[in-house]
Amino acid sequence: MRYLTRSLGATVKAALETFPAVLVTGARQTGKTTLLREGLSGRARYLSLERPDVRARALDDPVGFLGEVSEPTILDEIQYAPELLHYVKDLIDRDRSPGRWLLTGSQTLPLMRGASQTMSGRVAILRLDSLSVGEVAGAPKRSVDEVLSRVFSSSTRGESHPVPSVTDWLLRGGFPEPRLNAAVDRQLWFGSYVQTYLERDVRDLAQVADLETFRRFVMLLGARTGTVLNMAHLGRDAGVSGPTAKRWLSVLETSGLVFRLQPYHRSFGKRVRKSPKIYVLDPGLATFVLGLHSADAVVQGPSLGQLVETATVSEWVKLFHQNGEAPTISYWQSNTTAEVDLIIERNSTLYGIEVKATATPQPRHGDGIASWLGLVDSSARGVVACNIDRPTALRRGLRAVPWHLAW
Repeated sequence: MRYLTRSLGATVKAALETFPAVLVTGARQTGKTTLLREGLSGRARYLSLERPDVRARALDDPVGFLGEVSEPTILDEIQYAPELLHYVKDLIDRDRSPGRWLLTGSQTLPLMRGASQTMSGRVAILRLDSLSVGEVAGAPKRSVDEVLSRVFSSSTRGESHPVPSVTDWLLRGGFPEPRLNAAVDRQLWFGSYVQTYLERDVRDLAQVADLETFRRFVMLLGARTGTVLNMAHLGRDAGVSGPTAKRWLSVLETSGLVFRLQPYHRSFGKRVRKSPKIYVLDPGLATFVLGLHSADAVVQGPSLGQLVETATVSEWVKLFHQNGEAPTISYWQSNTTAEVDLIIERNSTLYGIEVKATATPQPRHGDGIASWLGLVDSSARGVVACNIDRPTALRRGLRAVPWHLAW
């Protein structure tokens, strides 16, 4: 499988210029190890703590183990030996030279808690998601501000980047293995991913006694992607208590598989929903757990709108993470029909995005975002994201843009 340059790579290199340690987290199979090994071109020693022999040596004699390694060093899968963080901290306190330690780990609650508490001020914590459309298309890495300028400017000109069709993206998603290797059986890969994740990671983290019940919980969550989350209904349908549903959802969220989009905190003079919306971050995983395995099933099914919305929100989440930032995004929905699927608040300016699955945008598709613009400050901007290749004028002061960010 060919190596694809990751946008986070530039952020990792920048962090190594000032931080003694960099921790790259994220869901399994997003390419964390490959990113560091390829990005450093063999300049760092690599040690995998997933190997039982390496892990045993590290835990039996952590001082001796770390004393033998040359720097810079990649400690892969640090969640298998989180105790090492205390000893790495001690070495950093003796020598705070930047770029000495590179750590990877699947994002788990104990790991994140340990890294935040033990390595505070010493480590840059970055997250690698599955591939974005821009990475697959070969588009250059851009900052959040650069992308906002492109999306919300009045220009319709753009660069030419070959991007996957929306149905292909929804079916195969952005995990490197099924995305970059056409020979990979998509159903087999995602089926194995779900099974491995459940059996390998979740049993201890989520205190799961019945994996079949948890599997049903994951399927029900996938069916709700792109919708307002009702924890009581989700727990009831899965057959678990409310606290159990919350704990399981928290594990999935921390593991980088789902994302909770919080409601915007201002009402704009209307009563608004206060519950978050839930998204399965990789569209391929979302369609798999929904039982959608063909283009016809995706396009003709009732979930197309929420799946395109899922893919769009996912691209913005990835953009923030690629730049080492926490996503400052939300949604707004009144108790009537008014809704804005995505709101980005940046430098005191609001940017609103309404997502439509259509490939033929019409002026009426801008009614919702136009109504929202009438409620907010005059500096706010709005667009309609839909299934098109180039930005196009939609109505006066409003345009339609591609659902992805790769033009």
